[in-house]
Amino acid sequence: MTFTVIMLVCIAIVLGIAAMFGMAVSKGYDYKHTVDPLPDEDHLNEKKKKADA
Repeated sequence: MTFTVIMLVCIAIVLGIAAMFGMAVSKGYDYKHTVDPLPDEDHLNEKKKKADA
């Protein structure tokens, strides 16, 4: 009787941790990543001209 209760508690804990892990992974994949745009080439050319002067 005691062994059965302990096993059920252990299985419930493992399933709970697995569910939390799955939710965390799912939330990570749902996150929308953003990337900063590249600077314009004209802007870089102006900096080079100022540096050369």
